[in-house]
Amino acid sequence: MKKPVKLTDQIAGIPLFHGLTPKHYDELAMIVIDQVVPRGQMIFSQGDEATGLYVVISGRVKIFKLSLEGKEQILHLFGAGEPIGEVAVFAGEKFPAYAQALEESRLFFFPRPAFTDLIRKYPSVALNMLAVLSLRVRKFTSLIEDLSLKEVPGRLAAHLLYLGEGKKETAEVDLDVSKNQLASLLGTIPETLSRILARMSRDGFIELSGQRRFRILDRKGLEELASGEKRLA
Repeated sequence: MKKPVKLTDQIAGIPLFHGLTPKHYDELAMIVIDQVVPRGQMIFSQGDEATGLYVVISGRVKIFKLSLEGKEQILHLFGAGEPIGEVAVFAGEKFPAYAQALEESRLFFFPRPAFTDLIRKYPSVALNMLAVLSLRVRKFTSLIEDLSLKEVPGRLAAHLLYLGEGKKETAEVDLDVSKNQLASLLGTIPETLSRILARMSRDGFIELSGQRRFRILDRKGLEELASGEKRLA
């Protein structure tokens, strides 16, 4: 029978806390609140008090904003090991966006007062946090650039390349979210997304296999689409 993973070992596996000592993990285990969030449930809403930091242990969480007309724009999709709400927590502000579980998700919640006390005691946690935030800023800058400068086919090509990164040329790849959610992430509508996927398939860039699976056939061509060197016919 497989032994259950100790809470301290799970905390040690979170990138944010890499390099700490067993004593640090024991202290973090004393303040953490382990919670399971059902699929579709809101974790927090825009304007809520940032009462603590969340870390995704399993599942997926989307961070999004809503326009005055109710249109959703996905900002981030977070999976295992990634923290949520860290900026608002450290700044002592309200959450600037909504967070919702895309599937049943297990989260570790670290209440703000106890967590900031630990940060003061152990600066290495703050250094790890800076590394995470730097990567987030880079990704967010890329998102803004894609939404403002690239056409939808270029945004989609870049996302497909990201999903296929590290896989063999003809390996099958699964879309990480539904087409509706992917359309929101790319700043378009599902109908437009479906048309572009069909055109990419027709032109030999990818091969579609079902609703959420594809195979990259022409990586160089997708890279040219993503960079703007090439356009769909």
